[in-house]
Amino acid sequence: MRLTTLGTGTVSLSPSRVCAGHLVQRGAVRLLLDCGSGVAHRLVQQNLDWAGITHVAFSHFHTDHISDFATLVQAWRYGQLPPRSAELVVIGPVGTVDLLRRMADLHGDWLRQPGFPIAVIELAPGATHDLGDGMTIGCTKVPHTDESVAYSINAGGRRIVYTGDMGYDPMFAEWARGADVLLCECSLPEELAIDSHLTPARCGALAAAALPKHLVLTHFYTPVERTDIRGAISAHYPGPISLAEDGSTFEIEEG
Repeated sequence: MRLTTLGTGTVSLSPSRVCAGHLVQRGAVRLLLDCGSGVAHRLVQQNLDWAGITHVAFSHFHTDHISDFATLVQAWRYGQLPPRSAELVVIGPVGTVDLLRRMADLHGDWLRQPGFPIAVIELAPGATHDLGDGMTIGCTKVPHTDESVAYSINAGGRRIVYTGDMGYDPMFAEWARGADVLLCECSLPEELAIDSHLTPARCGALAAAALPKHLVLTHFYTPVERTDIRGAISAHYPGPISLAEDGSTFEIEEG
């Protein structure tokens, strides 16, 4: 599997980081995890197969995780010749069907009937879905919004876990234990800590409990980047740490 972190920022606007979005590729599967503002153009800037995306999965419904979805749908219909005809599978927590209905009410019927089929799968916590090419996706509830979930992508005996946005949760750490890559939000410095996001120290405590083979950090608000993120995490977790940037790529070798 290959993981590309397309958008590693937040609504704390940055010249180098757009909002949340990450691409997982294996075989014919192109899975986009979240699709915040700027992600559509990052796909093009990174010379990635935006036209061939097969699945989009929303971790929750905040603007910085969904706002470029309409842009992609419009690009698939009007921004290429021939227009897209292949089915798109949209995965999300309970409420995703209603989210897409409300997005179509805002943007217009072209989002409701874009000229290609859209299948919507509402994935309940604990459930899994077959993505094809030997990949599956599952989710668990995390503390952020009422609908927020984290995802686990499995293939070839390897596992990527994506937190989405979340506060500290020891039950999540147990669920994520032993992941090959833990793609973890790292939003705020300790002095701005809130229950619905992680600080570097809380990322470290989470990683110490989950023991991933590689901790990859994303979703940085500007103030946290002025702190010693690695130092705060290393006090808890001794494993490898990467501070992802827009366009960072991680290869997960399969056994």
